[in-house]
Amino acid sequence: MTNSHPGVFVSIDGPSAVGKSTTVAELGRLLNDRGLDVHTTTEPSTSELGDFTRAKANHIHGHALACLVAANRYEHIEVELEPALRSGTTVICDRYLASSLVLQRLDGVPEPFVLALNRHVLLPDLAVILTADPKAITTRLAERGRRHRFHDDPTGPTREVELYAEAAETLMTIEVRPLLLDTTNTTPADVARRIADELTAAPGSVDNRTNPAPRPQTS
Repeated sequence: MTNSHPGVFVSIDGPSAVGKSTTVAELGRLLNDRGLDVHTTTEPSTSELGDFTRAKANHIHGHALACLVAANRYEHIEVELEPALRSGTTVICDRYLASSLVLQRLDGVPEPFVLALNRHVLLPDLAVILTADPKAITTRLAERGRRHRFHDDPTGPTREVELYAEAAETLMTIEVRPLLLDTTNTTPADVARRIADELTAAPGSVDNRTNPAPRPQTS
């Protein structure tokens, strides 16, 4: 489902500990300072279903979890994302489709199944994927502490970085515009400025899906 509303929808995904949540907050503040009406949100959402999904993600696995995440996404679209976008708001979501393409695959779910589940979701105008050197991610995770069962795998950071690069390629096949940004030696404020500049450099272009999708941009 393409975004035909006046608002702009930006998703921000990436491996654990790359700075997603901080970047979302910084980007929201920066775009507000530039005069835009901004709504920041997250997945799983803050609804009852989203809270259940988040609470049970370490206990429900595989296809069942993929279905639960997708169910929450459709609810999120209906009750939060679309109303905001219809009002002309810029919506920034911490985790969205790219995260499903990675985390569900880490959980043993084939990508075609994930894509089928998400066939009718709202597509972002710009899909930002944050990445970092796996060694830096491992260090950050050690400092932050374990938060999810996926963090138990010592090869997890490397695998996530690889899968997010693949997710960017997949997003292009469904005509979503990806933007890959390396956060290894960059602050969330700098990353937020890069995203904001990308959004304002070519206003109106982020939801143009009439032309073939370009190669994912990297920085």
